[in-house]
Amino acid sequence: MSSRGVGNPREQEEEENFYDCEETLEPSDRRGAREGKEETQQGEGGSEDFHTETDRLTDRTDVSDSEEGGEEEEQSKRLQEEASGDRLKSDKLQEDAQGDRLQGDRQQEEAEGLLEDDSDSELKEEKSQEVEFDDVYLREVEKDLTEEEKESRRQQSLTLKEKGNSQFKAGNWSEAELSYKEALVLCPVCFSKERAVLFSNRAAARLHLDLKDQAISDCTRAIELNPDYVRALLRRAELYEQTDKLDEALEDYKKVLELDPNQASARQACMRLPQQIHERNEKLKEEMMSKLKDLGNLVLRPFGLSTNNFQVNQDTNTGSYSINFVQNPNNNNR
Repeated sequence: MSSRGVGNPREQEEEENFYDCEETLEPSDRRGAREGKEETQQGEGGSEDFHTETDRLTDRTDVSDSEEGGEEEEQSKRLQEEASGDRLKSDKLQEDAQGDRLQGDRQQEEAEGLLEDDSDSELKEEKSQEVEFDDVYLREVEKDLTEEEKESRRQQSLTLKEKGNSQFKAGNWSEAELSYKEALVLCPVCFSKERAVLFSNRAAARLHLDLKDQAISDCTRAIELNPDYVRALLRRAELYEQTDKLDEALEDYKKVLELDPNQASARQACMRLPQQIHERNEKLKEEMMSKLKDLGNLVLRPFGLSTNNFQVNQDTNTGSYSINFVQNPNNNNR
């Protein structure tokens, strides 16, 4: 018993060492906490290093992005300036085009205004002439006039006619024409012979004023009012001859001779004009044949031919023409 209670010194030492070891060991939970703390510190250190590296990369990226952003901004400004310059040029061109268009419209409006003024003046002249020459209108105006009023107007027109005759003899052609015109306005339509004389006299005045077409119209109105008016027929025949209307002139001269065979001027014209008409027709025929020949040569030239290859012969009896083809016209001429 005493020996087990005292024990072996080696065993005691091992037992003491055993308890010493238990005292130096840390609890498992404390050791886990310390290890976790160390890992956390290491993790925090690594995270700090990661964030530092990331911040460095971010700063570098920001620098490069800022540089690229500056270049893009400058390029964008340059493009905007160019676009604004082009837009200004386009606006200027549009303004110029609009100005030209406005100027053209203004000129067109002025031209249209002039045309309207001219057309209005022409219409006024035509209306005045229609009022002067339109028998229907004059009859409507004179419908309510009494016989005494019509006779009074006739006398006034005769007075104006005498005035015009005096002016005509004095060589005042324009004044004479105006007097005859006023007389025609006053003279009632029922007095056709008096009106025929006024038309014929005004035609004579217009002939001296070189208004030949209007003078012919006046003569025609006089003949319509009085078909046997020899002086009007003779005057119109002379006007026709002066305006190269030889066929119409010959017809009027023939009518004059029918009404008055003693008219020497009409007889001479009837002898003279047929020859002139024939010469004129031959001249026109030659001109027409010359134009046709030129046209024929233009068509035949590509085929090595000309109008000389075709001979045109006229039959003296009938006046008709025959055409013969000639192969070598130059040899035939020899």
